[in-house]
Amino acid sequence: MLQLDVLLLDADFWRWQPHPEVWLVVGVVVTMGFYVSRVIAPKVQGDITNRQRGFFVAGVVVLWLASDWPMHDVAEEYLYLVHMVQHLLFTLIMPALFLLAVPTWLARLLVGSGRVPAVLRRLSRPVVAGVLFNAVAAITHWSTLVNASVEIGPLHYFIHFVMVATAFLMWVPVCGPFPELRMSLPGQMVYLFVMSIIPTVPGGWLTFAESPVYNVYNHGDRLWNIGVIADQQAAGVIMKIGGGLFLWSLITYLFFVWAGRHEEANRQGRILTEPEIQRWEELADELGPSTPSVEDATPRV
Repeated sequence: MLQLDVLLLDADFWRWQPHPEVWLVVGVVVTMGFYVSRVIAPKVQGDITNRQRGFFVAGVVVLWLASDWPMHDVAEEYLYLVHMVQHLLFTLIMPALFLLAVPTWLARLLVGSGRVPAVLRRLSRPVVAGVLFNAVAAITHWSTLVNASVEIGPLHYFIHFVMVATAFLMWVPVCGPFPELRMSLPGQMVYLFVMSIIPTVPGGWLTFAESPVYNVYNHGDRLWNIGVIADQQAAGVIMKIGGGLFLWSLITYLFFVWAGRHEEANRQGRILTEPEIQRWEELADELGPSTPSVEDATPRV
């Protein structure tokens, strides 16, 4: 009988469920990207590289994958471990992809002048952005808030909005479109290292909890026969190890870029300054003549 119940639950889960609100958001993002590429860029003679287009497409794919059926339905109704994967996509993958897709000229055009750039500069400082991001991450794992967000639709969407907004701020010092707000490569490595350590606290709490933490996931309908304790322990491991491995992979990549640039400079008999290596790709691909130079704009960290 138990096996039959599991099969019926799995069959019910695989029934497609529409999410028009997700299609609307994805449609708006795609339309904005198309408008920028076909209308705004030609008017202002701004360049959009194939690499940036690729990052944009990848960001849209991740947004759709994390928001629509089946991941959304499993994350909200059945398994907290899938909910954790969804959050990692929303905070560690998608924002970085979209930021890498934005040319500097477009970012300056969108932000404009006045108080907005000043506020953005303050909020995207490494300490401020890191504290905001990790504070939101900690609060969103509070059991009362998780239980309420699953049952209250508007609260659920608001939490996701705040998570994504603070994640964008967190990534600005690493791969944002403003050269003057990005850190040097050593600074980025230290920054990402700190970002990988703090989530281990709630991750460890979930991993070693011996009783159900979230009542909303403690129900009799167990998808794929995964128990509630095993579910939350897997979620803790994903948060603690999965997110950490991703950030450490980026740190490793940045280290080899940094070391490679220094080795090349040594072969040329010159000393490499850190502002020369503060981006994952060549700045010359996107920076126009009106953009501040790396030497002038990059803060030393």
